[in-house]
Amino acid sequence: MASISVTGTMSDQDTVTRLKITAQDAERAWDEWGCNCGPAALAAVVGVSLDTVRPHMGNFEAKRYTNPTLMWAALRSLGVQFSFRGGDLGRENWPAYGLARIQWEGPWMKTGVPVRARYRHTHWVGVNSRDPLNVGIFDVNALGNGTGWCDVMDWVGAIVPWILKECEPKADGRWHITHAVEIAQ
Repeated sequence: MASISVTGTMSDQDTVTRLKITAQDAERAWDEWGCNCGPAALAAVVGVSLDTVRPHMGNFEAKRYTNPTLMWAALRSLGVQFSFRGGDLGRENWPAYGLARIQWEGPWMKTGVPVRARYRHTHWVGVNSRDPLNVGIFDVNALGNGTGWCDVMDWVGAIVPWILKECEPKADGRWHITHAVEIAQ
C-alpha cells in the first residue's frame, strides 16, 4: 500500500483529531489482513482504529473488497446510525459527513458488461462536507500528509490521478459517486 502526500487541510479540527489511523497502522493492516480503502475510510469517519474495525468487516479478509452490503453490515455491527443515497450521484453529491463510494469509469461501464464487473473498480473515501466551501476527503492513499484528510480539490488533482495510474490503468479518467452514506453524529 502506497501513501502520497497532499498539503490540503481540513477546517473541521474535530474530524482530524478523531482520526485513529497512521500511515504505519495502514501499512501493518495491509500486510496482516489486506486492509484497504473501505475499512480505512470507515475507521476514519467513525473515529476508531483499524484493529477495532477489523472484526466488524465480515468476510472482507477473504474478498479483499468492501461492497455496499458489507459496508452497511460493518456500520450496523459498530452500532453506527446511518442513511444512504445510491445511484449515479455525479461528482458533487457528497454526504454532509460520512462515506462515499466512488465508481471509476472505464470499459467495465459499457452496456452489456455485468454490473458485478463494476464493483472491482470502486473506492471508498471518508467525507466531511458540513462546510460546503471546504469539502474534506479522507483517503487512505493520502495518509502521507499525516491525517489522510485533504481538500476535495487536492484529492481530485493529486490523489485521483495517482489511483487511476497505479490501480486502474484501464480507467478513462472519469468517476462518479455511487453511494453517499450519512453518518449520524
